[in-house]
Amino acid sequence: MSTHRQQAPAQRTNFWLVVIAGGAIMGMALGTRHAQGIFLLPITLDRGWSREAFGFAIAVQNLIWGLAQPLTGMIADRFGARRVLVGGLLSYAAGLLLMAQSTTPTAFVLSAGVCIGVALAGSAFAVVYGAISRLVPAAQRSRALGATGAIGGLGLFFMVPVSQGLIGMLGWAGALTALGIACALLLPAALPLNDRPDTSGAHRQSLSAALREAFSHRGFWLLNLGFLACGFQLAFIASHLPAYLADKGLSGNHAVAGLAIIALANVAGTYVCGWLGGLHRRKHLLAYIYLLRAAAMAAFVLTPISPWSLYLFCAVMGFIWLGTVPLTSGLLSQVFGVQYITTLFGLVFFGHQLGSFFGVWLGGYLFDATASYDLVWLIGIGLGVIAALLHWPIDDREIVRGAVAAA
Repeated sequence: MSTHRQQAPAQRTNFWLVVIAGGAIMGMALGTRHAQGIFLLPITLDRGWSREAFGFAIAVQNLIWGLAQPLTGMIADRFGARRVLVGGLLSYAAGLLLMAQSTTPTAFVLSAGVCIGVALAGSAFAVVYGAISRLVPAAQRSRALGATGAIGGLGLFFMVPVSQGLIGMLGWAGALTALGIACALLLPAALPLNDRPDTSGAHRQSLSAALREAFSHRGFWLLNLGFLACGFQLAFIASHLPAYLADKGLSGNHAVAGLAIIALANVAGTYVCGWLGGLHRRKHLLAYIYLLRAAAMAAFVLTPISPWSLYLFCAVMGFIWLGTVPLTSGLLSQVFGVQYITTLFGLVFFGHQLGSFFGVWLGGYLFDATASYDLVWLIGIGLGVIAALLHWPIDDREIVRGAVAAA
């Protein structure tokens, strides 16, 4: 009995240490990305670029993130998450510093698009959630993923007003430089996330066998397709909402407040979604989230816009903003196990980032072509309904492998 009492505090400390460390890194990475929208107008006006030029760079960022995520996932599954997270934070710092110095659209694509896209693949969802999934017991996994996402959500909340304040004090280039320095200062947070994957060979499945197993599972592809809608909706809103509100006559302060409300509501929503994932079938929760998103977007664009309609929309969207991520990661762990969870989530996440590419790029392209965002909102609503229909039939039973498959 005394031994149990002595071990419990250490287990609690370890649980919260990895959760807070993972949440801090994810909060910095995603919070900086979440604030990209408030840089759109200052950068394009100062450089004389079109919104499509800015949107294309951020679209490339999302695509590179998706392409690089399976590769960083494989490295993390093989050598551990800590090395990947250190590389991701260093790449993020370099990308932000280069963004501040970019004077042509091409240079901006290489810095904001390519460099930060690779950085996000090494510092955001997949690597952090993969490490947490391995470091935390299965019975606590859903709660840990939700808590990590909630802490990361605080980063989304704080980075919007922080970025706005930095722009006001230092200009947009100085703000990007300051954020790059902050990424480098966060490097010690990667130290506790040393998941030390098992390399003993006992009961291990080969990577090729794991990939064949996943690719032959219909639910894996349905998750990938459904996640595309998530990426489209979130990337479009985060990147173009400030410009959309300015076109409708609302001030930049309303845009900052809206993005901050999304981030603050996401803190509670992500934790609640992770907690519910331990009580209910995750595929059903995901379907409900996508339906609710579609309804919220439709109500927002069909009713007269005002500060209060904006804040209500942002509160609803924020509550389900990143709740899909711990549910999707948890569903993959539930079906396929945790040995290659970072790799498999990275592959599914490619669908998310493909949607993000089109959400950001089409937002700018269709606005320049039609002088309106209406068509993009309509596409986002339709994709939400389709995603809900795709998630419902997923077979979420755990795969039971025989001795040959595990050898």
